[in-house]
Amino acid sequence: MKPISVRRLLGRAAGGGGIIVFFIAAFEVMIMISPFAFFFYSVFNPIFKFLDQYAATRWLTGFFLPHMVLPPTLPLQIIRVLGSVFFIVGALTFIVCALQIYVGKIFRWGAANKGLYAFIRHPQYLALGIWGLGMTILWPRFIVLTTLSVMFILYFFLAKDEERRMLARHGDSYSQYMKKTGMFFPLFLEKWLSRLGLLIPAKAPRYAAISAVIVVLVVGAGFVCRAATLGSIPFQSNHNITLFSILPEDNASNAAAAEYIVTGHAAGKLPLLRDDADYVGYLMPADYIMQGMIADTGGEFHLFKQHNTVAMITDWVLNPFEHLRTSPSIHMAKMHNVDPAVARRHHCPLGINKPDLDCKTCPYRRVIILEVHHTDGGHLSGSDLMSLQNTRVPVYAVDIDIRTGEIVNVIKVGRATAWEDVPTPDI
Repeated sequence: MKPISVRRLLGRAAGGGGIIVFFIAAFEVMIMISPFAFFFYSVFNPIFKFLDQYAATRWLTGFFLPHMVLPPTLPLQIIRVLGSVFFIVGALTFIVCALQIYVGKIFRWGAANKGLYAFIRHPQYLALGIWGLGMTILWPRFIVLTTLSVMFILYFFLAKDEERRMLARHGDSYSQYMKKTGMFFPLFLEKWLSRLGLLIPAKAPRYAAISAVIVVLVVGAGFVCRAATLGSIPFQSNHNITLFSILPEDNASNAAAAEYIVTGHAAGKLPLLRDDADYVGYLMPADYIMQGMIADTGGEFHLFKQHNTVAMITDWVLNPFEHLRTSPSIHMAKMHNVDPAVARRHHCPLGINKPDLDCKTCPYRRVIILEVHHTDGGHLSGSDLMSLQNTRVPVYAVDIDIRTGEIVNVIKVGRATAWEDVPTPDI
């Protein structure tokens, strides 16, 4: 048996390690709502906190697609649906291709050249890439997107190394196979793409350029998506507070809720809102189950304590809009195993138990208010408050009757979320 060179061994280790890092980062959301969340963050949160300390790296912990706010435009909604589609299709394709490879090894079928392998030489890598893209859309943290671009580069070089080994083992038969198939895409498409490589004839500079282009395109797409998201959210500003709603059906209530908060502050009901500071508020149903990602508003919104991990992840992947579009009372009912018709009456975090309360037309809303720390002079408003360079600190959860303006509760919250100081979604 020919010994494996140190260079090849190190290359495989680097490739495998990079791929593992990506999957750990991408699976964060699954761990985040599991009972093992703080074991995970005891290792990885120091990395997030380190990145958050510096302006040059703070963006890596931010999110480039709406994760709490329902995607407000059709293109963003399509991207969200594609996240689930890519996740499922990529995972299933990878499993099918893996079975083909390992069954072929057992029965000594030789080089795999049937099924998807009849069109492309590395469908497993392509499937992993599609799967990874889906995972990145489902948990759209910039650091996940960045590691995805690195994973794409590693796949390219791992595939190159694999092809060198296959040529050494199978000789002319594999060479003929390479002429009839594409590396990651059908041959007709790769022939067109290969023309771009002729611009840089030398191999090393060409590979360096390919790597740089992959990173720029992948990470750049994230910034484009974030800009499109913030540009489409209907922010409503009043004095030094800006509100936006989690659900689109509450968009019409933003202006009234902002006015009620400003009026309540003037009346002394919110005495700790400073006139020299800027605030951003998230308007949502009081029982919105993901509010713990914005502020620590109570134990029932600590999702890692609710033991619904499998059901929530399944719903999150297989029903890309349903877990956000469905009335929050439905989610609350599932968590408490009660009739959704009375979920808000008997399990409402506001403590309101009115027999005539219709969950579908409930007038009560919660506004979680965060103080925005920034270095720009003067006041900021609208999407400027959501800059990746700003720091947002929870201060209050205010419960309002949006029909009458009555402030039902004012809850002073800590300077952290339900996950303590872990960076969580901001949009």
